[in-house]
Amino acid sequence: MESEKGKPEATGTDVKEVDRQLRKALTLQDLFFLSMGGIIGSGWLFAALGGASIAGPGAVLSWIIGGIFVLFIALTYAEVSGMIPRTGAIVRYPHYTHGSYTGYIMGWLYLLSAVSVPAIEAEAVVGYAATYIPSLTYATTVLGAPVTVLTNYGILMALALLVAFFFLNYFGIRFLGKFNSGVTWWKFVLPVLTFLLLFGTFHASNFTSYGGFFPSSNLKYPGITGLAAVFYAIPTAGIVFSYLGFRQALEYGGEAKSPQRDVPRATIFSVLAALLIYTLLQVAFIGGIDWSKIQITNTTTGAIIGPIQPGNWGQLSISTWASGPFYSALVSTSIPAFVAFSYLLLIDAWISPSGTGWIYTGTSTRTFYGLATDGYIPQFFLKLSKYKIPIWSLVASLVFGAIFLLPFPSWYLLVSFISSATVFTYIMGGISLTVLRKTASTLHRPFRLSGAQILAPISAIAAILIVYWSGFSTLFFILSGVFLGLPLFFLFYAPRKLGVNPRTSYILGALEFFIVLGLSIYGYYDVVVPGSLGTATTSAITTSFAIYYVLLAATILGMTFALQAMSKDKRPVKAGYWLVGLILAVYILSFFGAFGFNTVIPFPYDTVVAAVVGLVFYFAATYSGFKTEEIEDIVSSQSV
Repeated sequence: MESEKGKPEATGTDVKEVDRQLRKALTLQDLFFLSMGGIIGSGWLFAALGGASIAGPGAVLSWIIGGIFVLFIALTYAEVSGMIPRTGAIVRYPHYTHGSYTGYIMGWLYLLSAVSVPAIEAEAVVGYAATYIPSLTYATTVLGAPVTVLTNYGILMALALLVAFFFLNYFGIRFLGKFNSGVTWWKFVLPVLTFLLLFGTFHASNFTSYGGFFPSSNLKYPGITGLAAVFYAIPTAGIVFSYLGFRQALEYGGEAKSPQRDVPRATIFSVLAALLIYTLLQVAFIGGIDWSKIQITNTTTGAIIGPIQPGNWGQLSISTWASGPFYSALVSTSIPAFVAFSYLLLIDAWISPSGTGWIYTGTSTRTFYGLATDGYIPQFFLKLSKYKIPIWSLVASLVFGAIFLLPFPSWYLLVSFISSATVFTYIMGGISLTVLRKTASTLHRPFRLSGAQILAPISAIAAILIVYWSGFSTLFFILSGVFLGLPLFFLFYAPRKLGVNPRTSYILGALEFFIVLGLSIYGYYDVVVPGSLGTATTSAITTSFAIYYVLLAATILGMTFALQAMSKDKRPVKAGYWLVGLILAVYILSFFGAFGFNTVIPFPYDTVVAAVVGLVFYFAATYSGFKTEEIEDIVSSQSV
């Protein structure tokens, strides 16, 4: 039987050799600052307003819940990353525990999120610049939601920033690590000073008036209120997005001086620091709102049409504050010292998002690298430059990042996609920990998570709930992207590693692509658009969804069955059924839950059902994991 190794075609030692050539230069401080540099980016500039527009004062609770959930996820990765530190880590662990089919789906999903982050950070820079160059953005409505998007000039400016991120990464990891550490000190100081100043002009009535802490009206999404709005804000307002930078220490693990000691510590410390800073920023922003100083803009012309209605949280997203929330809050105080400080935020609006942008350009580079080490994409993505950077992976990161600017020319449009796509991959943290305790029990663990039997399933459930709370529309775009990328597995991996007949594999891949493409177009125009705009009856939308869902599920399950039947090594395909089942289960629940278009299961019962679904598939996933040949090699190497 042909083995499923997931290594470059030449020899099994090629990847090990390239891993060894990566420069080991990062200290604990470098890793911590890489994570904090990824965390403190555009999120601190925009997410406080986004959260307030969706949940009102309840957004404070969104930050706390989101931070705790991400901490659970980070704790599981801390053990795994300590025992197996690897560059491109998060896309490599699923392959180690479940083989290629799960590894590819998770890797492709993670790639979609990673390559889009530099684009959203570039959009953030341009968005704040629009406070003094109004021609860079305009207000509009997309799928029934008011947002601010980039003009053509704004898109060109964002593209120029992506090129700058490229060159900062081109000159190597030592340069990036030291340069980023200096910038991150600035990124620490500005948010802290901002919330301290706003506490000096605190309007406590904003937490008690206008509907109280959980307003039941005047929110961005009128059908989602109370605690449901608190949960909905976590993935859609940029809250969980702001925390996701903790993964940087994991991604650069293969380039650390003492990875087994420093990677877990940097990961945990960064989440705890971020939870405190972001919660205080949200409190300060809500308390700093002076409703009499805010104007709203016309979503068609962009012209100012009048003052905002006091307590209308939802209108914040199309107000004059949307392009620069904290800058506008400080200027509205009319206190000379505060106004003077606000100009530092205009400078920081270039520094903080750019800092995160160049870090994530490196992250997406290492994601391409990780996929290439697993054999999912061509091996030239492993090629290192003279600065020991995967050069073609870096080029691909630039190209794909630029592509995302076109369909998502807005920070507020792209943030929920990135958040949910990334968190979906994080369900593997707790699952990988549990599987590796069975299949690699002898590996040295510098950090061993206490209570993992409880924390690991909580970690997986937390990730699934965040994805579920993002809503059906967001899930539609994420899963369409996942299934449209599946043909690459049939093109590159299945013929060479699973022993599938090449011609048959290519035909199946092409067939799957065109079926999913057609279904995605149908689903967008017959389900997503009428559901978001309310232009069709619930029964009509449900009928369209049923047709779309049944055909999509039949296609994906059919292709998986066919792949298993044709593969010489069937273990990796069989180990991936739980993931296909989870995706389809969450998808249908999303449509019929409180965040979908036909609420059969109201809040909070839908969230309880989602948690139960997550727990069931957690156990299915841990049962499906097996001792892959990669893990056998790692265990053997460490024993020697």
